[in-house]
Parts: sequence; C-alpha cells; structure tokens
Amino acid sequence: MATAPLLTPVLASLATLAIAVALDLALAEPPARVHPVALFGSVVGRFDRSWSRPRLVGVAVAVGLPIGVAAFAGGIVAAASFALPAFSALPVLVAGTILFTTVSLRMLLATTAEVVELTETDPDAARESVRALAGRDATDLSPADLRSAAVESAAENLADGFVAPLGGFALGATVGLAVGGSEVALPLAAGVAAAVWVKAVNTLDSMLGYRSKPVGWASARLDDAVMFLPARVTAGCLSVAAGSIEALRWAASWAGKPGSPNSGWPMATAAAALDVRLEKPGHYVLNPDASPPSVVDAERAVRLVGVSGGVAVALAAGWLLATRWLPAPAGVIG
Repeated sequence: MATAPLLTPVLASLATLAIAVALDLALAEPPARVHPVALFGSVVGRFDRSWSRPRLVGVAVAVGLPIGVAAFAGGIVAAASFALPAFSALPVLVAGTILFTTVSLRMLLATTAEVVELTETDPDAARESVRALAGRDATDLSPADLRSAAVESAAENLADGFVAPLGGFALGATVGLAVGGSEVALPLAAGVAAAVWVKAVNTLDSMLGYRSKPVGWASARLDDAVMFLPARVTAGCLSVAAGSIEALRWAASWAGKPGSPNSGWPMATAAAALDVRLEKPGHYVLNPDASPPSVVDAERAVRLVGVSGGVAVALAAGWLLATRWLPAPAGVIG
C-alpha cells in the first residue's frame, strides 16, 4: 500500500471528509436507482415479514447486515490502494465518494424548506411533502403543526443522517490511525466502514424498528445505543450554531418527552434555540410556553440546521487533526 510521502494519514482523512461534504453540497443525493442506501434498503425489505422466531431473525439481521455492508465498503477502499499504487489519491477519492453516500444535509435542508414554504401556499401539498421528513399521519395537521413536524424532523435527521455517519468516520479513522501508524489506506477503510455501519444500523431502525414489527426489536435497540452520543453531539452543534449554550439547559428538561431516548435532544435544543413550541399532537410538547413556529421561525430553523451541519464538519475535522498527536503503535517509526 505504498503512498506518496506528502499524503499523510491525517491529511488523507481530512481530504476524504472534504470530498464527501463537497459532493453532498453539490449533488445532494445519488440517483435513487443506484443509491447504496436504497439498495441496502431493498435487502432489508426481504426481512420485513412474519417469522416463526422473529427476535432471533432480528438479532441476526441487526448484527449481520451492518457488519457485512461495512466490511464490503471498507474492502473497496482497501482494494483501491492496490489498484493503482502510483495514484496515491485513489483511496481518498473512493473513500470520499462512499462517505458521501452515507451523509445527507443539502437534501434535508431543501426538503424542509419546501415543506415550510408550502405550509403558506399549499397546505395539502405540504402534507404530502412532509412524509419525506416525518413518519406521522399528516392528514389533519394544521399549517403550524406541519411546520413543527418539519422543524422537529430536520433537527432529528441532522443527527441520524449527517452527524452520526460523520462521527462514525472520524472515530473509525482514529482507530485506523492508531493501529496503522503511517499507513494511509487503513484509517480510510476503517473510517468508511464505521460510517457505513452507522448508516446501516440507522436504516434498519427506520425500516424495521417499530412496535408492530417484532423482527425489528434488535435493530431498534441497537440504533438507540448507536445514536446515544450523536444525538447529544447534535444538540451541542445546534446550541453552538444558535450562539446559545443556555439552549442545552432548557433542552435537558424536555428531551425525555418523546418516546425515543435520543431524538428528543436535537428537537428540544432546536425548540429552545428558536424559542418555538414543537409538538407532535397526542404524543409530546417541547417548549410548551412558546408559540408554534411561524413561517419565519421555520425558515430560521432551516438556517440553524445548515449552520449546525457546518459545526459538525468542523468538529469532525478538528478531531481528525488532533489525531496527529496520537502515540505511534509499537514498532512503527514516523
């Protein structure tokens, strides 16, 4: 796995991060017919049926599918380092492209902005569009309720669809850097594998993790564990982006209102930072003393989520830069 001396593992990891974010901002999403997440979802769909021993099958699915797809993605990056040894940037390009397929910020912001605009001009169309963000029944939701659903989902999906895979990449690359020393391909492969694993776990939960689907019990529990830290990091990013650390204190008092142990943190922080009431009728209310989000409030929410995504990228990059001071593994010089 020979590489050019100037392409250090840390620089390669940072370049991978930059490529993924740049592709997301430029392209938003790959076409659905070739999107790896959609293809993975088609595999997951085969297990979405009744089983004689659903929990046993569910455990096998929750363990096996994410590991399998993560190993495949990491293997592609590792293989790229052998394909053209003289072209040392190839693993970085491959890793950045794969990482791009696990993150989604531009599409999240565009979809949220569309729903917000439609609540003022065409509420029926907004009820249809909000389904891309939230799984709730929007049939009887008022325009204010639709904006609340959009803001809540934007904050929650920032954690699931952007912060979590970026965090997975940063942590996986750190492990690769600690083990591989001056080796470039190992941290890239480990980082990509970790990001893909996180995305696979989240996809399993979104498709199978419902009370009505016993086969999804293990996927839901695994997602709860995996998202514990990203949800709280996302809350921190939202508070930093809003310039209000106080929002975290208020969020702590509301974060337990939703049924999920994690989703309440980014949603409650957004409610506090924007000083709006966010509500899922019949389920929970966040910041109950405030008013529901107006169109202007919801537009502010879109900007807040976008800036928070930038904070998350800076945090991941800072983490990777800090790995320069990791002690070299035994037997590794330089």
